[in-house]
Amino acid sequence: MKAIQFHEAGGPEVLQYDEVPVPEIGPGEVLVRVHAAGINPPDWYLREGMKVMPAEMRPALEFPLIPGTDMSGVVQAVAPGVLGFAVGDEVFGMLRFPGFDGRTYAEYVAAPASDLAHKPAGIDHVQAAGAPMAVLTAWQYLVDLGHDVPSPFTGQVHQPVPITPGMTVLVNGAAGGVGHFAVQLAKWKGAHVIAVASGRHEQFLRKLGADEFIDYTRTQAADVVSGVDLVIDTVGGPDSSRFLTVLKRGGTMLPVFFAEYDPEETASLGITVSNIQVRSNGPQLAEIGRLFDEGKLQVGVDSTYPLPEAGNAHTRAAQGHLQGKIVLTVVS
Repeated sequence: MKAIQFHEAGGPEVLQYDEVPVPEIGPGEVLVRVHAAGINPPDWYLREGMKVMPAEMRPALEFPLIPGTDMSGVVQAVAPGVLGFAVGDEVFGMLRFPGFDGRTYAEYVAAPASDLAHKPAGIDHVQAAGAPMAVLTAWQYLVDLGHDVPSPFTGQVHQPVPITPGMTVLVNGAAGGVGHFAVQLAKWKGAHVIAVASGRHEQFLRKLGADEFIDYTRTQAADVVSGVDLVIDTVGGPDSSRFLTVLKRGGTMLPVFFAEYDPEETASLGITVSNIQVRSNGPQLAEIGRLFDEGKLQVGVDSTYPLPEAGNAHTRAAQGHLQGKIVLTVVS
């Protein structure tokens, strides 16, 4: 089969379109013919050699590596004892995360059945491949954590804040993968949603349910917003603390990307900061799949690239300002 792999860490140019063996399935697994694979930040962190992590925390990498966690495709074989899936089923999932053995940038993948759900009939393979990591991140932040594993960043187990009608939720980086799902899930729960993104994304976000829109290139949210119950900051970075002032006392800050907060400052403001490490969860995807079929969730697709052009897809990702997800097409 064909797959994208890399033999050394580096830029997008290290991604090669190679011939590799079709994987064998083990206990609890199914073999999936991949139709599309979603691209996520951990894919390029891995390609770069995990430089995003402190040196003492970086895992030892054994090359060559096939990147990717998200995929949608059709079941080709099922290991003995696996229930709930049969040859010919359309499935989607985020495989073996956290970890680096998803290997979805390929024509076939051995997938743990526990990480899979049946693909919603209302979306195609490209849309389904774009969903898993981003929508599970938003879901595990906002709706149901689904596990009791402490966050590696804080050592604490995240507790989703129940979103009730009338609450105000601000989503920073609202047009991106996690952001556009957070907007929709908060709206589904009845919140008043404020979306922060660049101006070109306004119509996209309003169609997804945003009640207010702030173009951060023109207006700082802290200058015009206050009394917010919950902030989901998908951008993070050293400037994340600028959103603390929009929260009301007792509010919650959910940083999706790496961000540091002064515990004394958040304590003085009465603000809780919490984060997660998203984890694979097939049953949650099955529940989310019903929302796709009911039209309550949509997948934004920024762009698609054929599998051999994975390097170009990573180059597009590095440019930022995405509107939804980038997806690799494997079967046309």
